[in-house]
Amino acid sequence: MYRAILMDKRVLLILFLINLLGTVYGYYWYSWQLEITPPHFLLFVPDSPTASLFFVIVLAFFLMDRNAPYIEALAFLTLFKYGIWAVVMNILTLYIEGSLQPEAYMLIFSHGAMALQGLLYAPFYQIKMRHLTIAGIWTLHNDVIDYVFEMMPIYHSLTDYLNEIGYFTFWLSILSIGIVYFFSVRSRHYHP
Repeated sequence: MYRAILMDKRVLLILFLINLLGTVYGYYWYSWQLEITPPHFLLFVPDSPTASLFFVIVLAFFLMDRNAPYIEALAFLTLFKYGIWAVVMNILTLYIEGSLQPEAYMLIFSHGAMALQGLLYAPFYQIKMRHLTIAGIWTLHNDVIDYVFEMMPIYHSLTDYLNEIGYFTFWLSILSIGIVYFFSVRSRHYHP
């Protein structure tokens, strides 16, 4: 029954609009950092809004009763990874600073929802190993850009922990690749 609800055109349209607005807001949230980012790194800095943009594209395809497996793999992988990442970074900020701005609580909620919706739509993706491979390369490459070339999202109170955050982020990428494999690639192989 939940599958019928999730793929109902009205639900898809509502999610499309919510994610589109969230994507626009996300790029706006990054605007100050994008202004100081060298042009060749621009594509790799706004992680969460790019993840939600991938999902907006997936939802547009679902509204047309179609699939886009490469975009689905990128969406699922990055929604889960950056959803969890942002929740953890905001909780870490709360731990270090002792309080959060109201916007940070909104970010915890919205990014948790990103990870959740990526998982909820897993049964509808047409992801195969080749799609996950490309998405995995994109994601690990993004980690290199973020933590080797220091283009990661700036959380001022966390700058003393960049090595630890980079290490955590790498393993979160590996976990996210495993999640996509387990819930989409492997699941489709055993339940065609």
